[in-house]
Amino acid sequence: MPAGTTPIFPASVALGMVQISTANANRDGTGTMGTLLTAGANGTRIDRLVVKATVTTTAGMIRVFVHDGTNTRLIREVVVSAITVGASTAAFESDLVTPDLYLPTSSHQLRVSTEKAETFNVYAFGGAY
Repeated sequence: MPAGTTPIFPASVALGMVQISTANANRDGTGTMGTLLTAGANGTRIDRLVVKATVTTTAGMIRVFVHDGTNTRLIREVVVSAITVGASTAAFESDLVTPDLYLPTSSHQLRVSTEKAETFNVYAFGGAY
């Protein structure tokens, strides 16, 4: 290993969760969003995102944004399929691996929105440095 390059590892688990339900079809970083996770002082790595509907869904989209303290930019979209929930039909869910998704400082946030006025729980799993 070259001199002065000591690897670092997460100091603590990072878990973010938010419930969203306000319709927002914008892809430009405006409109109602939920703050899923704010990075730690030395940054945070996001390994996985989970989206779970709590209601019947129609075809739509969940959007994931990175906010850097000033700008909010779209980074990912999750297609939501139409599912009528019932005793033997589970609600929509999506489990996404997010390699190389880092929030470098505590001014950075992960934000999410739903295109349709349907209720979703969104989770972020990772590690804070």
